[in-house]
Amino acid sequence: MTFNFKPHLALAGLFLLATIGNLAALPPSASTRAANDAVLSQLPFDDQTDFENARKGLIAQDEALIIKDDLGRTIWDMTAYNFLDGERPDSVNPSLWRQAQLNAIHGLFKVTDRIYQIRGYDLSNMTLIEGDTGWIVVDPLTTVETATAAMALVEKTLGKRPVKAIISTHSHGDHFGGVRAIADEAALASGEIRYIVPENFTEESVSENVIAGNAMFRRVGYMFGLFLPRDSQGHVDTGLGKALPPGRITLLPPTDIISETGQTLNVDGVEFEFQMTPHAEAPAEFLFYLPQFKALCLAEEVNAVMHNLYTLRGAKTRDTLIWVRHLNETIRLFKDRTDLVFGSHHWPRWGREASFDYVAKQRDMYRYLHDQTVRLMNHGQTPLEIAAAIRLPDSLGREFYNRDYYGTVNHNVRAVYNFYLGYFDGVPANLNPLPPQEAGQRYVDLAGGSEALMQKARNAFQAGDYRWAAQLTNHLVFANPEHGEARALLSDAYQQMGYQAESGPWRDIYLTGAQELRQGVFRPEGNRGINSDMLAAIPTPLLFDFLAVRFNPEGADDVEASINFSFPDTGEKIFLSLQNSVLNNVADYNDAEASLSVTLDRAIFNQIIAGKSSFAKEVVSGNVKIWGNPIPLYSIFSRLDSFDQFFNIVTP
Repeated sequence: MTFNFKPHLALAGLFLLATIGNLAALPPSASTRAANDAVLSQLPFDDQTDFENARKGLIAQDEALIIKDDLGRTIWDMTAYNFLDGERPDSVNPSLWRQAQLNAIHGLFKVTDRIYQIRGYDLSNMTLIEGDTGWIVVDPLTTVETATAAMALVEKTLGKRPVKAIISTHSHGDHFGGVRAIADEAALASGEIRYIVPENFTEESVSENVIAGNAMFRRVGYMFGLFLPRDSQGHVDTGLGKALPPGRITLLPPTDIISETGQTLNVDGVEFEFQMTPHAEAPAEFLFYLPQFKALCLAEEVNAVMHNLYTLRGAKTRDTLIWVRHLNETIRLFKDRTDLVFGSHHWPRWGREASFDYVAKQRDMYRYLHDQTVRLMNHGQTPLEIAAAIRLPDSLGREFYNRDYYGTVNHNVRAVYNFYLGYFDGVPANLNPLPPQEAGQRYVDLAGGSEALMQKARNAFQAGDYRWAAQLTNHLVFANPEHGEARALLSDAYQQMGYQAESGPWRDIYLTGAQELRQGVFRPEGNRGINSDMLAAIPTPLLFDFLAVRFNPEGADDVEASINFSFPDTGEKIFLSLQNSVLNNVADYNDAEASLSVTLDRAIFNQIIAGKSSFAKEVVSGNVKIWGNPIPLYSIFSRLDSFDQFFNIVTP
């Protein structure tokens, strides 16, 4: 008996990119050129402070930065963005173009005495703090490959020094995935290297994307433009950083857990003071202050972008008020003793006034989105109405670090609405709407048939009304996915909306949709699935919860099964039952009436779950002990679905 288990950490980049053909060579329309030109008069593009800060302290740079994996495959290529050195094309929003140029500035930077950053080697930054005898590495990037390349530049430039500690500021993959480039279990167990993380880090690092991992993985491809060409008509930037690198994601067990604000540590002669900031940008996160250097690490709570209150890859909506309250506490705790701030993305800010103007205006931006959404919500407005109505005041909206490069006002205010009232907008017609294919056919009929709808869509496109053209043709594509002209016009509309988008993810989503309408769904070879580090870190009850969502109930309503699982290597036990077409599990419990008992190490179970072994093989090998009737094992595990990693999105 074998089955496949491929949960995906949506930010993990667990596959290798392939070369993609360009999108259809659709030039920016007159409407797009006008929309993008209008942006030039709306923002202070003559302010070069960000460029000065982004270049400040540069001490080493690899002009032709290309990083390969151990098989020689390219996973990171900054030369692909050389087109950003030229004049802005009409196919990119000027504001996003500016952010893309800033994020293309890469290398090793000296932030202040004994603090350095590697930027542009990954989506995130790696920060290095010079201790008395070695390095303290903060946020070891997304992959082993990018972290290895970053450390090589550090050693080449500053000399070889031992790593004494690693800090992961929070539980997102781009802040821990490269950890094995720097340490291993033996170094941590011996005390040679400390690994310092916030409370609940390990569980949260793997849990967010397990249950819905397959859907998140698919949407990550859209959000980050993973399969788009890197050029002026394709992917230019994520806003948060250049791109999400594919490669090897790893995880190690921490040695030090930070659980309280005000907690302090002395790490290789460097004093750290921590502020806990959970359940805002990440479920497990902290900031830290370095009193010797009067420097504050903001982790990912403050960035040179508007962040996501709801991330378009799909995740639980974030609590805006908690985020705001954390930043209020940050200002209260650290403003009077901080001379510079730096973070897990983008470039530092120097000077107390500039640093905390930045923090305060990001706080106020999130507070404004929250309060004005709830105000209009209480006036009875619906999410789409609120999204159309709210604009940041100039005091906040003209700050480049509050722009829509990653999160946007539009989808963040809808996130606030959803956080309080859920997806239903209260309109009865929207309580049980028709599914897309059936609704699509009825809209086509209402329009007078396919040709009549197409003519209205063509007229909208020619008028530069791309949103309406897309809505019209989307109905026709879902009613008749083989309608070539509808697919082409919908693709054209998506491309123009992508060209106009200020948000990197919005651009990538539109352009990926356009690409798939014309070329079909790209299915890259070399998808690695989840690696052993990540699989082993999934808490056992969560792993059984994931098995439950894979359970296909067809023909199972009269099937009952009960199994006791025992895992001697972890000391855990789980009771698994099938009844009423539902799989339930109870942690730390075995039922005396169970029809089957199974004993195996969790490490062996991981191999079976990953499809690298089977119950039958491990029983024969003596690694699995079974007492009772084995049929329930088959009744459950033979019904587990394997998910298509590249399901359709822009077509039914």
